[in-house]
Amino acid sequence: MLPRNWKRAVRSLTAALLLTAVAGAVPAAAHADTAVSSGWNNYACKPSAAHPRPVVLVHGTFGNSVDNWLVLAPYLVNRGYCVFSLDYGQLPGVPFFNGLGPIDKSAGQLDTFVDKVLAATGAPKADLVGHSQGGMMPRYYLKFLGGAAKVNSLVGIAPDNHGTTLNGLTNLLPYFPGAGDLLTLATPGLADQMAGSPFITRLNQGGDTVPGVHYTVIATKYDEVVTPYGTQFLSGPDVRNVKLQDLCSVDLSEHVAIGTIDRVAFHEVANALDPAHATPTTCASAVS
Repeated sequence: MLPRNWKRAVRSLTAALLLTAVAGAVPAAAHADTAVSSGWNNYACKPSAAHPRPVVLVHGTFGNSVDNWLVLAPYLVNRGYCVFSLDYGQLPGVPFFNGLGPIDKSAGQLDTFVDKVLAATGAPKADLVGHSQGGMMPRYYLKFLGGAAKVNSLVGIAPDNHGTTLNGLTNLLPYFPGAGDLLTLATPGLADQMAGSPFITRLNQGGDTVPGVHYTVIATKYDEVVTPYGTQFLSGPDVRNVKLQDLCSVDLSEHVAIGTIDRVAFHEVANALDPAHATPTTCASAVS
């Protein structure tokens, strides 16, 4: 039985973590210096024989290259990975909050960034790990921009692979003339993520996956943003779909927490990046 007000507790914890990350509007340069000094976004990093591919982290909507990854990036660095993250989908005059621009353009930014990482590390391919939009947007890069030749695996944490209804709220748009157009003009990255949008339709036309790439999707049944959560899962060869509660039944993470602080999910990310040395993911993974 779930404890009373568990949703409020999870949201409060998540909000506290994110507010701590951005409190005081710490300059982006200070964030970047911290990341480099810890081995994250360190372009001198060379992949090891044990972990031969760099990991590129792709933030979610309203996220950025630092705040989305304050827990996962060090987690992977401490396990011997070369880790990099990018900002994408910026809108003019909107600082800190990214992932709001047209998603096809954001995929082009990812293309450029992966090329930069591969050139710096000398690796022939990278692994991608993304949260929310960041787990879905790379599929456009893989499918339409030649990314499949440069990527070994894509791990999506709570990705909106087939769009989202936001618990049905977007279904109200037709009843408010002009609301859909305003949303598209103001924040095209949000409009693109709506279930049934032209972007989502094109992305999934002809199949969810492309040959040669390993796919993992990690979802939580308590997701209140990408709904229903089962739409996150992919169909096709070389796909592993994981429900977080099948690994740890008492894990209460919702959409934000699963991608920002959940070490059970992060253990499964590590397994996806190195399946040959995977270990069982359980509730105990939260403290490992």
